[in-house]
Amino acid sequence: MQEIGVLALQGDVREHLGALEQAGAKAVPVRRLAEIEAVDGLVIPGGESTTLWRLTVAFELLEPLRKLIAAGLPAFGSCAGMIMLADRLVDGVDGQETLGGIDITVRRNAFGRQVDSFERQVTVDGEPFHAVFIRAPWVERAGPGVRVLGEDDGRIVAVRQGALLATAFHPELTPDRRIHELFVSMVKGTS
Repeated sequence: MQEIGVLALQGDVREHLGALEQAGAKAVPVRRLAEIEAVDGLVIPGGESTTLWRLTVAFELLEPLRKLIAAGLPAFGSCAGMIMLADRLVDGVDGQETLGGIDITVRRNAFGRQVDSFERQVTVDGEPFHAVFIRAPWVERAGPGVRVLGEDDGRIVAVRQGALLATAFHPELTPDRRIHELFVSMVKGTS
């Protein structure tokens, strides 16, 4: 069974752990580099992207995570995790950095502030998916190697590039496990 770590610095850690277990993986919270290096894949949960960035710096994980992702560690980012996996960021705070890996330009808080959060059906791989958006980003530009998996009213909200997957919404907050199942299959190398 594949072991997938959930970066447990901030955000929806518990919810991702449960979703991954339901999707057939062994899921563990990870905070230290040695723990991250021991897993087969990594989830970067939703939360607050500037806080997540600052914590990766404080825990001395920013550069090591960049290297692991560049070397092929499968990673899935939801909401703030999408921001962290983006190569380019619009509307970040001064000096805000990402881990990168996915050739996308992401806009922080694109759908509005916390009070503008919402739920609605989006299309993911041609199928309806009930999505929860909380101060969510969207993808403004996707490079040629990026596969657009999901859209909401013409806006890109789910992408995949190689071993990396990202959603602007929070699939861990719904009972639908298709996104987590996809990531588990990516970690296994079967998708």
